[in-house]
Amino acid sequence: MPAGAQSVKIAADPASVRSALVSSAQERGTVVLQDQPNMVVLERPMTGPNPALDSEFGPSDNGQRVIRIRVRFTGTPCQTLAVQDLAVINNVRTALEQSFVLPGNPNTMQSLQGLKSRAEQGSSCPPLSS
Repeated sequence: MPAGAQSVKIAADPASVRSALVSSAQERGTVVLQDQPNMVVLERPMTGPNPALDSEFGPSDNGQRVIRIRVRFTGTPCQTLAVQDLAVINNVRTALEQSFVLPGNPNTMQSLQGLKSRAEQGSSCPPLSS
């Protein structure tokens, strides 16, 4: 698992997990950059000044700054492992693009738990024991 990544086991098949993630992102207006059978990449634009990110990663003064969220999933029909990692991208889609890995935090783990709940709602699989 990549450094800073977070994971959760979901009582649903990988295709259902992917579908739940993509539909949730679309409902929220989050850009779905890649939608593949075992991986979805999302982007969330960061608008306005952010002095904390500027001081840690430098300014994004030649293009937009985004948070890129990659969720990969593997598993069996009733047990999918979803692994999420995040990066902040300065000057996205320019020659000066820079990517910095972000560690997971309680908010990003909450998003992953939300994906678990959403995918399991439509699943006929028995609940997983931790």
